[in-house]
Amino acid sequence: MTAALELRGLCKTYPIRERGGLLPRYRDLPVVRDVNLVVARNSIVGLVGESGSGKTTTGMMALRLTEPSAGRILVSGHDITDLSPQALKPYRAKMQVVFQDSYSALDPMFTLAQIVAEPLHIHGIGSASEQTQTALDWLERVGLHRSYGQRYPHELSGGQRQRVAIARALILRPDVLIADEPTSALDVSVKAQIINLLRDLQEEMGLSILFISHDLSVVRSLTDKVAVMFNGRIVEEAPTEGIFAAAQHPYTRSLLDAIPVLNPRDRRARIFRSREELEADIPRISAATTGLARNATPALVPHAPGHQFEAIVE
Repeated sequence: MTAALELRGLCKTYPIRERGGLLPRYRDLPVVRDVNLVVARNSIVGLVGESGSGKTTTGMMALRLTEPSAGRILVSGHDITDLSPQALKPYRAKMQVVFQDSYSALDPMFTLAQIVAEPLHIHGIGSASEQTQTALDWLERVGLHRSYGQRYPHELSGGQRQRVAIARALILRPDVLIADEPTSALDVSVKAQIINLLRDLQEEMGLSILFISHDLSVVRSLTDKVAVMFNGRIVEEAPTEGIFAAAQHPYTRSLLDAIPVLNPRDRRARIFRSREELEADIPRISAATTGLARNATPALVPHAPGHQFEAIVE
């Protein structure tokens, strides 16, 4: 079956001006490096890593909101990497996003009904009255009363604004949803409500979700598969429970060590290592035991069915 979203060798570099000299000199700063990721239909894939690891940039490239420097983006098997804005518009309806900061993502001059109905207006779906009624239906669907349609974003709590953002993203019934840390600014109880809402809507609509987060406890409760990003590249990928039960990469293990626990006796021994130390601690495996060709640079190697991690084959 064709994947809902597939990223092949995705890269992003930015030109950085170097200090010194009379004439400006620039060098390329790689932010995302050779990312390969598949989001199967009707599944939730978690993309995790620390701030600055490149996960948000990867999500924005998947939507073509940020243009990739190299690589390909496939939506339902169709390559959209080089499509013009006009040719890309039909695919925009199939891919939607929920941003981390719901306050800045919602127009303060629009009512909630106008905000949620805006995608229908952009794509010319239905009359103005039909768009408004559909928007009110979606507000109810995400747990807000229809009367909220006349309110403005500043009148809502953070959790309520995130519900509005979810309604706006799903009103076009997309195939793929990119959720960029939608719970990071919420308290624990509201976070659980948003997670449950996303899970219910995903099961009901058959959504394929790329869930970007740095919170592994949230990822564990929601996703089917996890990809771990470090320094712009994916260093481990496995079914969710495989990551938590048998993490192979030292960076993944350091993320697991940092998960807060209620019982001090269950607390992992935390070992603090710098980025340079983690880079130097890439696992090394024998080519003789794996049957793989020798490789002097890090590459993803299989560990178990569906589980691969970055290592150097010697």
